[in-house]
This record gives sequence, C-alpha cells and structure tokens, in this order.
Amino acid sequence: MMADSNGPRQSSSVIRIVEVGPRDGLQNESDIVSTEVKVAFINALSKSGVAEIEAGSFVSPRVIPQLADSDEVFRRIDRRPGVIYSALVPNERGLERARAAGVNKIAVFTAASDTFTRRNINCTIDESIERFRPVLYGAKRDGMVVRGYISTVTHCPFEGAVQPSKVLDVVRQLLDLGVDEISLGDTVGKAAPRDIRRLLDEILPRAEPSRLSLHVHDTCGLAVANVLTAWAEYGIETFDTAAGGLGGCPYAPGASGNVATEDVVYALKASGALLAVDERKVIAAASEIGKVLNRRLSSRLSQVRTERTAYEGAA
Repeated sequence: MMADSNGPRQSSSVIRIVEVGPRDGLQNESDIVSTEVKVAFINALSKSGVAEIEAGSFVSPRVIPQLADSDEVFRRIDRRPGVIYSALVPNERGLERARAAGVNKIAVFTAASDTFTRRNINCTIDESIERFRPVLYGAKRDGMVVRGYISTVTHCPFEGAVQPSKVLDVVRQLLDLGVDEISLGDTVGKAAPRDIRRLLDEILPRAEPSRLSLHVHDTCGLAVANVLTAWAEYGIETFDTAAGGLGGCPYAPGASGNVATEDVVYALKASGALLAVDERKVIAAASEIGKVLNRRLSSRLSQVRTERTAYEGAA
C-alpha cells in the first residue's frame, strides 16, 4: 500500500501502540527494579492511551532475574478498561504462571536467524517453534490471544543481513499454528527504510497488515523513519515501542534501546495519523523510571523537557 503522492497517507484507523518498556525495556537493565516501581510505571503508562502494555515475562527467574516478580506485578497493577496487559511466555510452566496471574494475552518468540536463536534460547528456529507449540495450544484452549515475536527480521548480529524470504517462512509457520498476530523485530536496529520496504514487499502479499506489528530498535537513528515508512507506504498500524527508548537485547551485541514511544507518537501525529496516546503522559512516566535508573533516557522528546511537547498541528 503506497502513499499518496500528494501528501502523507490518511487513514480513519487509530494506530495501536504496544508499550514494551516494562518488559523488553527493564529486562535489559543491569540493576533490579523494585516491584513497586514497576507497578507505578505500568499504572502511569495505562493512563497514556496506549492500546497494550507488555507488563512482564514468565521466563525462568534464573534466566531473567530482572523480571522474576512478574507474577506479583500482574496481581498489583491497576488494570484500566480497554488496555491489554500481556506477557512473554516461553514454555508450559510459564503459561501456568501467566494463567494464575490473570494474563489474557501472551507472546511466544523465535527469530529469522538460526545463530541468533541458538545464542538466545539454545535451539534452532524449527526447534523453537516446536517448543512453543504446546504453549500456543494451551493458550488457545484457555481463550488467550497469542502474539508471535520474530527477531532479526532484517539483520542478525552474527549472520549479517537476513533475507526477507527467511522471515516469510517463519511468518507462514506461525500463522499456520494459529498465532493471532506477529511482531517483526529489527533486533539489531540497523534497518533503513529500504530494508523495511524489502521486508514488507515480501510478507504483505501473504499476511494481512492488521496481523502485523513492527518492533524497531534505534541503534542507527532510523527507527522513527522506519515506522513512518511502514505506516505511510504499507498500512501497518501497530507498533511496539518503549517509553523513554528503554531496552536493548542482551543477545544482540551493539543493539540499542527500542524506539521511544513518545517520539513515535509525535512523528505519527505530525504525519497525519490518528492516535489516542498523549505523549506528555508517556514522557512523565518515562521521566519517573529514568530517575530510578539514574540515567538520561534516549528519546528526543524526553530530553526536551517542556509542557508544550504534544503535537498541536499547524499554527
């Protein structure tokens, strides 16, 4: 779906923002963030207008100790009507924990690079899909929505450029299994708009845009441009972002944080997209978590530090 040559794409659909800071952001921190701080962070984000918050992960606490308290976090957050609270689930034990915590949407994960999956979860792509097959069946039995993450969709830190045909093969397998939506992850953050076009040109003839989300990191400073390309030219309307640009990937050397929620919201609004998110509330939530982490956040808008940050249109 190409943009109109007379201006930015216009759409009556509201962009969905999946806020991944509480999970994908905080799991990359070297220090453990307290349960109280996580709950306050999620509650603040709940009031910002984001459609979904990935609030935790039910991976073994030995693997990701930063999120060992996800059970307690889910029990203590204030669940705002209309906001989805999801979690990453790697196996059947994780699914049991998610079910007990009242989670109604889960995410499973794989990649488009075998080397990355071996470094990340110690198995091949095909083996990773076989591992979460029973998780998906169990979740569907319980009426849960299931998202599938595909990492390294444009570049792998070990193999280099990834061919779009490899990504499409994984997409097909996930859709055949019954995954409801797929998040396409530029894990390394090296993608340029040209890479996003090559990827979506390959995938969109075989998958509806409504079932896809773009998850980009901002290592090379092109993440916002990649989001705008996917929306304006291809009709992608769901994006994974993290307040303040939190995150990274412990298994992708050199990868920076996720694209900042507030930067994406501002850029999309300025380009004519409809969003229910108030970026000022995201900035406020990011500012508080930044104080706890004791470091400057990477997002552009969070560094502006002004009350007149929201996009207000032409003067």
